[in-house]
Amino acid sequence: MHATALIIAVLASVAIVVLGARFLVTPARATTDFGVAADDLRALTAIKGVRDITSGVVVLTVWAAAGTSAMGWALVAAALTPVGDGLIVTTRSGRLGTALGVHGLTALVLVAVGLVLAAG
Repeated sequence: MHATALIIAVLASVAIVVLGARFLVTPARATTDFGVAADDLRALTAIKGVRDITSGVVVLTVWAAAGTSAMGWALVAAALTPVGDGLIVTTRSGRLGTALGVHGLTALVLVAVGLVLAAG
C-alpha cells in the first residue's frame, strides 16, 4: 500500500509540474482549461495568492514532519519561484531593480538559508 501511494504521489507531483509548464507555454489555453477567462486579472491574482500560501505551508509542513535539514532542501527548491518571478518581471517590461531587489534577493536568501539548514 505504501509503495502504491508513493507512486501515485510522484505521478501527481510530475503532473503538477506539467500543468504549471502549460501555463508558461500556452497561457490562454491553460487558463481557460483551469476554468477562468485568460483576461480575468482577479482570478489570476487569486490563483497566485493561493499558490504563494501553499508554498509557505508546504515548507512549514516539511519542517514539522522531517526536520530542519529537509526544510533546507525544500527552501532551496522553493527558490525556483522567485527566480521565475524575476525572469517574468524582466521579460514583461518590469523594472530590473524590482526583479533583482525583490525576487533575486528572495531567491538568494532562500538558497543561502536552505543550504545552511540542509547542512545541519
